[in-house]
Amino acid sequence: MSTTSTPLISVVGLCKRYGPRVVLDNVHFAVKRSETVALIGPSGSGKSTLLRSLNALNQWDAGEIRVGPYTLQADMAAQRNGAAVRQVRRLLGMVFQDFQLFPHFTALDNVAEGPRQVLNLSRDEARTRGRELLDRVGLAAHADNFPHQLSGGQKQRVAIARALAMQPHGLLCDEITSALDPELKYEVLDVLADLKRDGMTLLLVTHEIGFARKAADRVVMLADGGIIEEGPPEQVLDAPRSERTRQFLSRVLA
Repeated sequence: MSTTSTPLISVVGLCKRYGPRVVLDNVHFAVKRSETVALIGPSGSGKSTLLRSLNALNQWDAGEIRVGPYTLQADMAAQRNGAAVRQVRRLLGMVFQDFQLFPHFTALDNVAEGPRQVLNLSRDEARTRGRELLDRVGLAAHADNFPHQLSGGQKQRVAIARALAMQPHGLLCDEITSALDPELKYEVLDVLADLKRDGMTLLLVTHEIGFARKAADRVVMLADGGIIEEGPPEQVLDAPRSERTRQFLSRVLA
């Protein structure tokens, strides 16, 4: 793994509340370039909230987020179309659990639409890029299929190709295999493993502990509003220091 000393993502003092409930409490967090980080923890621990905040899809109450040279403050999160927000979303692609494909577009058009609308590529340029990316995720033969003609694993691979079409520096993946049958999960995890080998920065919210152990450079355990512990997979997953982490893993791996 090659990384630089400057993180691609840096979170400083992030706080988020839903009414009286504190979801993120003064969270400090960073992801190096070309690093793969698995974010684990119980449901409701703020993992998805953290990921959505990084892409400015959520507002937060205090703290700042830095992505590359761009900084987002708490009061900027509501500025959906602000210049910094647009640049952050260019640098960090987001892949969702529920795919969020356009049902009336083919797989190819789902991938090509972003570069046409945001990067101002011509139709031919965007479709050429789209075909290359569908081939990269093993779906070249399904370019003309609509989402309803694809399996869950295929839809998720189209979603990954769509995110890659914007040429991001990193991908935020929010439990992208949790809705898939066990056999189909490996189609998606294999694509992520290939992206890791290519040096893509990956931040994954996941319950796939086996994949985290195999592919992540670092595992971060989030619970009770904050980071409980973090470190290499062999430390956090196989010899956790925190009783909270041990409790979580005993339930997930039971």
